[in-house]
Amino acid sequence: MSLPAALLENALNWRRQLHQHPELGYQEQQTSELVAQVLTEAGLQVFRGLAGTGVIGTLENGPGPVIGLRADMDALPITEKGAPQWKSQKAGVMHACGHDGHTSILLAAACQLAATRNFSGTIHFIFQPAEENLGGARKMVEEGLFQRFPMDAVYAMHNWPGMPVGTLAVNPDAMMASLDSFEITLHGKSCHAAMPESGADPMVVAAELILALQTIPSRRLSPLASAVVSVTQIHGGEAINVIPEQIVLRGTVRCLQTDVRNRVRGLIEDFVTTLPRPFGVSGEIHWYPGYPVTANHAEQAEQVRAVAVDVLGEAQVHWQVNPSMASEDFACMLQACPGAYFWLGADGATPSAPLHNANYDFNDELLPIGITFWQQLVERVLAKA
Repeated sequence: MSLPAALLENALNWRRQLHQHPELGYQEQQTSELVAQVLTEAGLQVFRGLAGTGVIGTLENGPGPVIGLRADMDALPITEKGAPQWKSQKAGVMHACGHDGHTSILLAAACQLAATRNFSGTIHFIFQPAEENLGGARKMVEEGLFQRFPMDAVYAMHNWPGMPVGTLAVNPDAMMASLDSFEITLHGKSCHAAMPESGADPMVVAAELILALQTIPSRRLSPLASAVVSVTQIHGGEAINVIPEQIVLRGTVRCLQTDVRNRVRGLIEDFVTTLPRPFGVSGEIHWYPGYPVTANHAEQAEQVRAVAVDVLGEAQVHWQVNPSMASEDFACMLQACPGAYFWLGADGATPSAPLHNANYDFNDELLPIGITFWQQLVERVLAKA
């Protein structure tokens, strides 16, 4: 299937314009303005304001099922090191995860489907703010996304460095891990560092606890379970000759199964409350729940796989791949509605820089692939009788 040259030129221009003018989560004012303008000009009904800067474009074409296609719009607080002609013009902010490409692909797909209308049903094009750690998907769901725009299924794609352009990966279950963060506070008794017996040292407990938490994945869970426990910050102490009164540890937990996620949380809490006691120290933990497991629904994942085989060829489609231990807030939409999330390979002749890297730039070879995929998926799921 060939796409109009003018459409591809527009998609490329949108992508590079968005890259030059990145906006952080919930600040996507210019981005949402561009999205709304393009959708309106294409003849879609446009709804704005969900989760602040979110945009929904609705395209109806007769009776039939209703599906949603989602793209994320926000950038990251990273200073771009690469030097493309379309380099970020905003200091300290860049599109280092390809959301400029995702948005441009979905915009172009909306324009193409509005022009061809070879389907029967309704499509909601969901342009989501604040995917990066801010939970834009959850906020859209909480503000009534699926009540105001009921859907039978919802889909999302993400470019994926490490896979060649022209490949696609999808699973009938987990694609990405859950995300939870924690803050542990250890309360001791400060004293002179030369007389530790007169106090209770939370620093020693912190060292013991950091190591003990690593036994959770290796000794308290089945080797078939998937979990990562990482302590990433330690704060405490003001002088080299004083044992501190308090130590704060912060970190993250990633899991691929909800029951494992719950068990890991309980085990960490046990360590925090019991391990410090023999040292005369007390511990407490505060959780910052993040995203659930990004778990696909089997029927929708199979639809993605079938379309990918048609568009890319069977050898280019990876089924039952190893999930990523990174996280994705589209998981919140998948908890509320059946659907599927998948990866499009991003490596060209020169391998892509990793996601969230200051040298990353979206591979524009993906634009026609992504647009064609969305069109073919719609025409399969919303096939005319």
